[in-house]
Amino acid sequence: MSGIDASIEPKRIKEVRAYVVKGGGADYHDQSSEHWILGYIATPISIYPEYRASRASWGINILGSVVVEVESSDGEVGVGVSTGGYPAAWIIENHLSKFVVGKYVGEVEKTWDQMFKATIYYGRRGIVMNAISAVDLALWDLMGKVRGLPVYDLLGGPVRDELTFYATGPRPDVAKKLGFIGGKLPLIHGPADGIEGLRENVKVFKEARERVGDDFLLMYDCWMSLDLPYAQRLLSELKPYGLFWIEEPFIPDDYWSYGALANVAPPTLVASGEHESTVHGFRLLLELGRVNVIQPDITWVGGVTPMIKIAALAEAYGAWVIPHGSSVYGYHFIVTRVNSPFAEYIVVSPDATKVVPQFYPILRDEPIPQNGRVKLSRKPGFGVELNRDLLTRPFKPT
Repeated sequence: MSGIDASIEPKRIKEVRAYVVKGGGADYHDQSSEHWILGYIATPISIYPEYRASRASWGINILGSVVVEVESSDGEVGVGVSTGGYPAAWIIENHLSKFVVGKYVGEVEKTWDQMFKATIYYGRRGIVMNAISAVDLALWDLMGKVRGLPVYDLLGGPVRDELTFYATGPRPDVAKKLGFIGGKLPLIHGPADGIEGLRENVKVFKEARERVGDDFLLMYDCWMSLDLPYAQRLLSELKPYGLFWIEEPFIPDDYWSYGALANVAPPTLVASGEHESTVHGFRLLLELGRVNVIQPDITWVGGVTPMIKIAALAEAYGAWVIPHGSSVYGYHFIVTRVNSPFAEYIVVSPDATKVVPQFYPILRDEPIPQNGRVKLSRKPGFGVELNRDLLTRPFKPT
């Protein structure tokens, strides 16, 4: 016996639509020039003086957001978002859609596997994975809406009543007053700024610790900007000040530097994975890199479907899964995982002093932390709707 009632015709997907939105949204780097997130922050390319003063100078904000709608045969619509702009939208409408249209609602595992394997020859990372993420998130949103359940119920249900958050931004003192459990500072100076820059990094962290006290988690986000000798010295200099974790000191492919840093890191945790893309890459980060905290972004890593496997892998290694800030899409996943003790909120207000919707202006009803906490609603799907005033089809499939 098949176990499937063939007499009941399942709802199927009749159309996939992609849109591009500029000005904030899922591409939260797409901000005005005075925004803190575009300022003097260490990056891999800041070794070059002409690209050091502003992250906008080398193009971190050029792509924009991509928005996906998948519509079922009865007119129900699921929504997913990511970064990737026009290149991602082109891939979605001209390639990925062929693996989605005609599938029945809920056929997510097969759809994801086909999208991934059909794009291996030009994908596996970056824009292609962003595009797959947006489609996969839209499929999970649609499945929740059709079944009348929030996505977190589809994932096994919540393991906690509410989410607690740390805040990423240059004002951890404000974050503490707003009720967050911790703050993650952007590292300002990389190796190109020499020993003077390193000392300034230590000074900034020491002063932040003095403002927030010893009972507040403090982290440093290095955004792949360091080499191993610099990272080892930075850790040594910061140990008196209670660095909770050091994040992404190296590019995710440099598993060997992560492994070497793990030898000297304790009690500081090593975190990475924001820019990793596959379960295979996360296996290497966990095995060779020996990271303690993995940080896949659910809007970049391929969506909900691969996150289930990645989180299970991390649990086998005793590692936390604390996804990179992906707003409500991440929240629905985190609330279902025992090894995801808290969540990230990226403070996207220009001076990092106000709690505002992270994906504004794309989503309506986006949950934001109140006193550092969020209790998710019982609305079907991800519980958010598109701001349709922003949407214009960029093109038709060719």
